[in-house]
Amino acid sequence: MRYMVVEHFNEGAVPAIYRRFAEKGRMLPEGLRFVDSWIAADLRICYQLMETDDPALFEIWTRNWADLAEFDIVPVIPSDEARRKALQ
Repeated sequence: MRYMVVEHFNEGAVPAIYRRFAEKGRMLPEGLRFVDSWIAADLRICYQLMETDDPALFEIWTRNWADLAEFDIVPVIPSDEARRKALQ
């Protein structure tokens, strides 16, 4: 299953986020896969597409970053799949 992760960076946390990422990487538990990410132009929000068969892994991962950001984790499906479901 794919998930859109919306990270709302805490005020002033961006430098610390990039330092931690440079030192430790994403710190993903095994079974949680990073696909791609996009950062809002104002550097306040990160959108990450991730995959996992075990959504409980997000709790482990977000603990590593909870001091620097808040997270919204939304299961997503491709548009063509949504269209098929909508038209059934």
